[in-house]
Amino acid sequence: MRKRRRENEAFSISFLDVITCGFGAIILLLMIAKTGDSPILERAEESLQGIVRELQIQLFEIRGEAKILDRELNAKHEQRSEWQQRVARLEAELVQEELRYNSVRDDSAVGEIIKGEFELALQTLTAEMKRLLAQTDRAQSGLIGGIPVDSEYVIFIIDTSGSMVNSHWENMIKQLITTLDVYPRLQGIQIMSDMGEYLFSQYRRRWIPDTEGRRRAIIRTLRSWRTFSNSSPVEGITQAIRTFYDPGKKISIYVYGDEFSGSIRQVLDAVERINPKDRDGNTKVRIHAVGFPVPANAPEHFQLTNRHFAALMRQLTHENGGAYVGLSDPGRAF
Repeated sequence: MRKRRRENEAFSISFLDVITCGFGAIILLLMIAKTGDSPILERAEESLQGIVRELQIQLFEIRGEAKILDRELNAKHEQRSEWQQRVARLEAELVQEELRYNSVRDDSAVGEIIKGEFELALQTLTAEMKRLLAQTDRAQSGLIGGIPVDSEYVIFIIDTSGSMVNSHWENMIKQLITTLDVYPRLQGIQIMSDMGEYLFSQYRRRWIPDTEGRRRAIIRTLRSWRTFSNSSPVEGITQAIRTFYDPGKKISIYVYGDEFSGSIRQVLDAVERINPKDRDGNTKVRIHAVGFPVPANAPEHFQLTNRHFAALMRQLTHENGGAYVGLSDPGRAF
């Protein structure tokens, strides 16, 4: 009887050892699995945090632009109201002077004196009214500096070749700022290289909204923008017209460059095919150009390609309803 009891005790202890080892193995596997998943969870959490930060930055930017637009709109309303009040006040003074003049014009002696005063006051009032009205109606003018500025959308095609980057880049940016100043508020802007590359890839084939913040971003990004160029505007103009032409939009293209060595006739024919004239002689888009000079001591080859660019742009802008401005030295046109 004693021997049989020892066998049962040995069997019970072995069974408990097996069960204990099994539980230990399960716990160890769970710890390994949790440790292996931790980096994946951390990376997912970091990615989500990055997306949240990016969305917060975009939200702050949109809120900032909205505040700027609200301030600008309120300022314009206040300025317009002030101008209207001043014009109304001047018109009332003019009516009073007319009544005063008519009441005394039969008295020749007094009438001559009053007539002189009236004419002087009339000249002053008329000059002041013209000045105020000219400020309010400037945006409705069709020409500024000889260049039509009736467009609501503007595309800049910029030569990004080495000669432009090394010799004219800062001046080109100044000319672009000057051009944008002529258009206080546009419906859309786009910046492309003469090869059709976009300054902002996120706005590829889309208009850049015209806000103060976006204009500053354009100038800031242009200062370090570098991309390949073959010094021919054909690719950029062709892509711009094919991508952005809309019969319901008034669009202008501005070409900035300094050299061209290809066939002028081929360029004119290629642009004519993509930008034909209608029955009234109007093209789909206007094409303007600004030519930058090469230094006087530059090799003859560069002098020749510079004159070639000017000849091309004069004819191209003439045939496409635009104007050509050739700079003789930085910041000055001839």
